Amino acid sequence: MGTTISIDGTSALMSYRSMDVHKTSLLAVFDAKQRLEVPLFQRQYVWSEEQQWLPLWEDIERKFTEALDGRKDAPVHFLGAMVLDQKQTPTGHVVVRQVIDGQQRLTTLQIFLAAYRDFCSEKECPALAAECSKCLENTGMMADPTVDRFKVWPTQLDRPQFSDVIASGSRAELLKRHPLRKKPYARKPDPRPRMVEAYLFFYEQLNRFFTGENGEAPLAAEFPLATRADECFQTLRNALMVVVIDLQKDDDPQVIFETLNARGQPLLPADLLRNYIFFRANRDGLDVEASYKQYWARFDEEFWREEVKQGRLTRPRSDLFMQHFLSSRQGQDIPIKHLYIEYRHWIESEKPFADVASELKTLARQGDQFRRIIAPEKSDELYGLCTFLEAYDIRTAYPLLLALLEANLGATEWQAISEILESYLLRRAVCNLGTKNYNRIFLGLTRNLRRDGFSAAKLKALLLAQTGESGVWPDDATFREAWVSRQLYGPLNSPKLVHLFSRLNQTFMSSKSEVVVFGTLPTVEHIMPQTWIKTWPLPDGGQGMDFMELYSASPADPRVTATRKREAAIQTLGNLTILSSGLNTSQSNQSWDKKRPEMMKHSLLPINQSLLEMSVWDESAVQTRGEQLFDRALCVWER
Repeated sequence: MGTTISIDGTSALMSYRSMDVHKTSLLAVFDAKQRLEVPLFQRQYVWSEEQQWLPLWEDIERKFTEALDGRKDAPVHFLGAMVLDQKQTPTGHVVVRQVIDGQQRLTTLQIFLAAYRDFCSEKECPALAAECSKCLENTGMMADPTVDRFKVWPTQLDRPQFSDVIASGSRAELLKRHPLRKKPYARKPDPRPRMVEAYLFFYEQLNRFFTGENGEAPLAAEFPLATRADECFQTLRNALMVVVIDLQKDDDPQVIFETLNARGQPLLPADLLRNYIFFRANRDGLDVEASYKQYWARFDEEFWREEVKQGRLTRPRSDLFMQHFLSSRQGQDIPIKHLYIEYRHWIESEKPFADVASELKTLARQGDQFRRIIAPEKSDELYGLCTFLEAYDIRTAYPLLLALLEANLGATEWQAISEILESYLLRRAVCNLGTKNYNRIFLGLTRNLRRDGFSAAKLKALLLAQTGESGVWPDDATFREAWVSRQLYGPLNSPKLVHLFSRLNQTFMSSKSEVVVFGTLPTVEHIMPQTWIKTWPLPDGGQGMDFMELYSASPADPRVTATRKREAAIQTLGNLTILSSGLNTSQSNQSWDKKRPEMMKHSLLPINQSLLEMSVWDESAVQTRGEQLFDRALCVWER
């Protein structure tokens, strides 16, 4: 008789009668007085920040956030499976179990708990630190305390660094044991041992989560840190689960290891959801064939299967739609890897639809609306806003747009909403205020507008009420300072600058102007070139200084000041424009009297026509043009 294990949609079938398979909380694994020993033939610790630590932290952070938000009904999250084999232990020794599979996960969770313990200790939460310690070290009688004290014992080569992480007792002590070292002439310090780096990563994430960053208050800041840390620790105990497979005497550990790690083609979240929905449709007596053809067949078209990049991941559009749909409906962040579990929990706990037919109709309608968002037609009233969001790589607004589309707003209202959102986001981009909290901001907007009603006026009021660097809508003075003075070539990439100057170009056009249609996207051009020293004299007629000259020159040398001032001016918006076809390098770097006629040959855009009148292009001209463009920007991106 087989045992089926299912974790986040991944299944492995075991055919061992004696195997004991059970789910348990993360901390319960470490409650018993035992040593989980990694066999010497297992590989060393290899997990890294990008591939494993950060996704694990995101899972934990999400459950912490749900706990502090009071979302007690959220489904538990499975962190994965681990296979353990009982090992004969002499009387008087701590019970030893070998880790057949899951050693990287077990080790990382111990490192995380060590960081949690030391953070709590540093923040004067000794009772909570002691609770963490119980999950890290055995107490009482032990035959060999130097080894038996550890709940997890890694492979031989990893033991020194693991012992330091668990036994140091504080971040400061660990850093003392593992200071940064740099080889002679090396540009960067040598990396610390991987487990030490993991500890420092998790410690930093905990510090950011509980104390805030960049002047931003942490979540639930009205409660004492000790209260928040305790609430999150209880989440570790109750909401984060693992599947433990305990092997018995007759089970073959190697065969089971190979079965668990066999590579197959996993089902996509959209596939799992389709199976779940149509299973219920069949149970309810719906005509499954007809319902599939009418409502779901569109999601199996090639368009929806095409993979697109979102954040660090590449996912099919069908999965992204289901993620944004569910986020829009719940007003909660739904990581795509949890999509199936969260959707099923939502359907079964909240019963948001009268029946499966209503569910399918809604999904089909919102699927069509999502297609309008990600592939808008030029005639669509959403086209301007959606092309802006694509150029500025802001997809966290999609749940809000799906909610707005369900409100059946008129064209005038949509125009106002588009102008409000673009002004808010572009001003923040120009002021380099970051996008990190956009997910939380847009989900908050979605929840509030669902509660109070959808309108441009309410949306604007909510955005004006945002505070702090992560959410503020920059006022005119802040916007102007960044627009005129900030070096924005680089922080704003080519698609963003092309959109910005294309919108400004429209302000130069009258009703008699010819419409310019681009066969290909315009190119961004520096009017005063980045390579300028040989052909563009300084204002006093002298030659600018290259990097080595600047490095060795006296700070009092007036050419140093003039060169640095020019280098700063070159990357500001006043010195940038777009051309319908790009100049080659030789033309771009020529002196102004030669470059100006070449630019006019390559541009029919009204925004560039005033450049014909400029006999001199220097820092003063850049400043003047930046201020003139800003006056137009205030009309386009009004606050």
